Amino acid sequence: MLFALKLPAAVLALLAGCGTWLVTALGAAAVFFFSKDNPRHMTVLLGFAAGVMLAASYWSLLAPAIALAEETPLPSWLPATLGFLAGALFLRLTDLALGRLRPQAGEKRSRLLILSITLHNIPEGLAVGVAFASLGYEPEPEKLLAACAVALGIGIQNYPEGAAVALPLLREGESRLRSFFLAQATGLVEPAAALLGALLVTLVRSLLPWALSFAAGAMILVAARELIPECHASGPRGSYLGTMGVILGFAVMMLLDVALG
Repeated sequence: MLFALKLPAAVLALLAGCGTWLVTALGAAAVFFFSKDNPRHMTVLLGFAAGVMLAASYWSLLAPAIALAEETPLPSWLPATLGFLAGALFLRLTDLALGRLRPQAGEKRSRLLILSITLHNIPEGLAVGVAFASLGYEPEPEKLLAACAVALGIGIQNYPEGAAVALPLLREGESRLRSFFLAQATGLVEPAAALLGALLVTLVRSLLPWALSFAAGAMILVAARELIPECHASGPRGSYLGTMGVILGFAVMMLLDVALG
């Protein structure tokens, strides 16, 4: 960990972005082993990712944003609140724009599915970069742990996303190798977005509390709109498994952030 703190924040952000992309590739690799996904496995995994993201959004993003905002002339709640709302709104507008691209009945969905997931991954990559940008000003172990928690939460939820792209492609007649290649490519934007986010915030320190809050709003919206509802889509038993996944993920991240941070 001490060695990692000696690296520039932008380099760490790029490495973390590569890590989240590799998890997408791992999910896409499901086409080599399954012809369809495992509903219970996916339900627990999605719930765990939601719990991780909920906990990381506060302890790794919002709490540091409020602390940093206290160093500015503005009220500490202002950057946190406005940044949080802006992050959620930005991701919501992205979803609305993508919704207009939905194919008509009977139209092949593969290209639009790939485009949708790729664009969706850009703000997630930015969130990773912003989390690591704080290390450019305070290279401390607890800051590194907090940034890693954000990357972990996003990385975990990238696994089912990779499978969600690859398996439909396989069902539409694509080969296993091509399905894997196209699905993992949707995550390639995350390293670039992470690097961009880290560079922008590192250059302008005053942006940091706003950017951290922005990332938190985006993460909460992903968890609340996409992950948690999916936990309830497989019936009462699956819903319970997903809920326990949320609790476990939240508890793990809370333990890491509070006990080690």
